[in-house]
Amino acid sequence: MSKSAINTVRTTLGVSGAVALIIGVFITFWPKDAAGVLTVLLAIYFLIAGLAYVGLGIFSRGISGGARALDIILGIVFVIAAIVAFANIAATAEVLAVLLGIVVGVVWIVEGIVALVQSGDAPSRGWAIFFGILSLIAGIVLLFSPIWGAIVLFVITGISLIILGIVQIVRAFTFGKGATV
Repeated sequence: MSKSAINTVRTTLGVSGAVALIIGVFITFWPKDAAGVLTVLLAIYFLIAGLAYVGLGIFSRGISGGARALDIILGIVFVIAAIVAFANIAATAEVLAVLLGIVVGVVWIVEGIVALVQSGDAPSRGWAIFFGILSLIAGIVLLFSPIWGAIVLFVITGISLIILGIVQIVRAFTFGKGATV
């Protein structure tokens, strides 16, 4: 690799690592504020997407009237979602956390059932059964306390981003050190 290419990779690793580290620290130490920021970003997306769909429905002449009407309806739904989210950021963040907790809980239950059903064909049957039971228990616990589970998952994500950010920064400083140019 050329020196220029090595420097580009190092810069990319360093910047992405720093961003991951900062976001991870924010999520880990201020999860409520981070959830609020993510909710605001989602609300902004809803507003922009809604206006884009309404515009598409109004100004697109190359699509059918039914498709245009559906675009306008979808756009209005997005705009309403944005207004609701902006009206009460904290409540919207809690609802999103509960929904996330429920979805992950259901996925873990289904994943556990699949692992148990397929455990007879697994080369490591004991591990498959262990994983299936663990996944079922985790999914059930999450369904009974989805907001708590979502908070734990959120904080684990923050910790993971801190670790990944540090690793990326270390990689940025060490990448290409042994290469000859």
